[in-house]
Amino acid sequence: MYRFLLTRQWVILTLIALLLIPTMIKLGFWQKHRYEERSARNQLVTDALSAKPVPVEQLTSPGHAVTRAERYRSVTATGTFDTSHEVVVRRRVNSDDEVGFHVLTPFRLSDGKVLLVNRGWIPANGVQTAFPKIPAPPAGRTTVTGRLMTDETTAASGIKNIAGLPDRQVMLINSEQETRRLGAQVLGGYIEQTAPESKGGTPQQISDPGKEDAPLNYAYMIQWWLFAAAVPVGWVVLVRRETRDRANAAAGEKTAETEPAVV
Repeated sequence: MYRFLLTRQWVILTLIALLLIPTMIKLGFWQKHRYEERSARNQLVTDALSAKPVPVEQLTSPGHAVTRAERYRSVTATGTFDTSHEVVVRRRVNSDDEVGFHVLTPFRLSDGKVLLVNRGWIPANGVQTAFPKIPAPPAGRTTVTGRLMTDETTAASGIKNIAGLPDRQVMLINSEQETRRLGAQVLGGYIEQTAPESKGGTPQQISDPGKEDAPLNYAYMIQWWLFAAAVPVGWVVLVRRETRDRANAAAGEKTAETEPAVV
């Protein structure tokens, strides 16, 4: 009855089914890993944003690489903005996907070290090769608050660090790069300023980091495993249908053979 399973068509179909099952199970585990990874990141972001602000030098120092656990931590610093060495970061978008610049201003601390402060986003307003007009930060001794961020690299961001840019423009916010440019001790990483707020809303302060959609990966995980379970069920259904069709065809042929010929 099941000799048809040895035909070329059914052998190929069975092999495909046998390959699909472990592949779909593996994809389900991959989505499970992504779900756990994203959930852990979301928890880190939540914990960091809800933590009490601390002085920036408790978490970073010159040459320090900001860790995942330190990223997004709220920090404070007291010093003065150095607008004479201010630069803009090219090709950055705001929440409305408008292309412009991020304003990166060195912030000189009381002990002479420098903290890089991303003051926010401004529109390009014309030719991007020209240095834009930037509203001045608070003058004199100031206390700023912001989210501690890791140094940007090409490998992590995908942004190429192009050479030969117009004066006072950079592609990446990187403390090692700024150490060479400023000739000073620059704290590792940088901060996205959250306070004090900009006068007139310019530069536009960068919004809180959004959470990754971990539940979507969970749904994909369940979906792949359901697909894996459906493959053998579908194979059995096809076999039973084929068996039934062949039995009906055989019965029809037998009936035709036994019926007397009509004269």
